[in-house]
Amino acid sequence: QVQLVESGGGSVQAGGSLRLSCVASGHTYRGASWGWFRQAPGKEREGVAGITSDGITRSTDSVKGRFTIFQDNAKNTLYLEMNSLKPEDTAMYYCAAAITRLSWWSLLLPNLYNYWGQGTQVTVSS
Repeated sequence: QVQLVESGGGSVQAGGSLRLSCVASGHTYRGASWGWFRQAPGKEREGVAGITSDGITRSTDSVKGRFTIFQDNAKNTLYLEMNSLKPEDTAMYYCAAAITRLSWWSLLLPNLYNYWGQGTQVTVSS
């Protein structure tokens, strides 16, 4: 079992920045992949960014150049640095872990992830 706890969400104005954190505890899977997903009211869960155990990353087109995913293995923590936030970034953001190394193409597919956090709300006002 893996437990994931997100933090760092909040309310900001457009153009602002936030850094989301996700602390993992429990069983450690070598070769695991990690991802950030978001879900706005009335919309499907969307893959935002993912990272493999060897540092390969993928981001959805709408956040490229603004969001960065990275991890600190020593702290068992996954991060999502979000800059130049837009109102359309408003959503509940979830951290997720897959117990296997996903391909670059698969990093943003939520159905391939095994464990999920409870989410942290990000609200961007115009």
